Amino acid sequence: MRSIRSKVRGTVVLLALLAMTSFMWMGCESNQNPQTPEVQEFVLVQSNPQVQNVMEIQLRHTDELMAKEGIVGTATGLTEDGKPAVLILTEFDIVENALAKGMAKPVPDELEGIPTRVYVTGKIRALKGKPGGGGGGGGTDHKAIQTPPIELGTSGGWGDDLANGYCCGGTLGSLIQSGGKQYILSNYHVFESDIVNGGNGTTATTGDAIIQPGLIDIGCNVNNSQTVATLVKSSSLPGSNVDAAIAEVAPGMVKSDGSILEIGTLSSSTVAAAIGQKVKKSGRTTGLTRSSIDGLNATVSVTYDNECAGGTAFTKTFTGQIVIKNRGSKFLAGGDSGSLMVEDVSNNPHAVGLLFAGSSTTAIANPINEVLNFFNASMVGN
Repeated sequence: MRSIRSKVRGTVVLLALLAMTSFMWMGCESNQNPQTPEVQEFVLVQSNPQVQNVMEIQLRHTDELMAKEGIVGTATGLTEDGKPAVLILTEFDIVENALAKGMAKPVPDELEGIPTRVYVTGKIRALKGKPGGGGGGGGTDHKAIQTPPIELGTSGGWGDDLANGYCCGGTLGSLIQSGGKQYILSNYHVFESDIVNGGNGTTATTGDAIIQPGLIDIGCNVNNSQTVATLVKSSSLPGSNVDAAIAEVAPGMVKSDGSILEIGTLSSSTVAAAIGQKVKKSGRTTGLTRSSIDGLNATVSVTYDNECAGGTAFTKTFTGQIVIKNRGSKFLAGGDSGSLMVEDVSNNPHAVGLLFAGSSTTAIANPINEVLNFFNASMVGN
């Protein structure tokens, strides 16, 4: 999610234990104090045979489901009482709407013997978001200009991200490496979605300045920012299955260990998402927040805007995505786009996904390994 602001008005589960024999136990102990392990929980991994079965059924029915009015996606998750289920993501309560009109229920209670769960998400957008918002937890300001070398999980974006009377911004998410060089990782719609000579007379181009903080947090005046990297235009959208962009780090401007505000350093390896997995992120608007993964293998339709505060540019259907709980936009809000989602453990967490879209109830992330493969890159970490 990217955030916007007016130039003239200022800054604008725990998973229920399932009766299965094929669960995988996942946990992590603190490296500093091996006698005091982190809280361990059951999570349902994608390799679980029952999950695989539900995913196959989900995929067989996705096209017919998404052809129905109000359905914006499907995923593999759980029913309210903890049974594996096909999630049906909807823009509004399609069942209540149909019954109010005297119509038949638009979706079945089960598919091939697997229960369904209607999950009202609202429209899923790569939003520029509402102005304002929080500034982080623990006394950390994720919008403030930092003394170089900076930590990530901070406000930032394209230095020319101003058009139509507004300026925009997002989150400089994490540090990756490829070919002996280090790059800041964020979203396509944070770094390079300006692709027409419209409201600002320019388009995003390789070599453009990537700044910290983002224009939204400095009165739309680029002179109040610092250039921390230069854009390497990769055009992940609309053609690929990830919303991702990178910028080559300027010498001395970013901590070379990839430290993220309120998270610290990461593991250099990654981990696959799992249903019920506890996760956290550090972002421009809501700072350090925590949630849990609600669905895997999501096929979801995401709406994109062109230019800062521009009209709809295109709608993109992604596959294989991660669904995260986001009640009241407390995990992810406008301006948090580009944040890296990691395991919720204290030391050197593994990266799980790259956050890029959502609604007031739901957040969506690209699986991190798919993002890294797109750039032929790896995480910077220990």
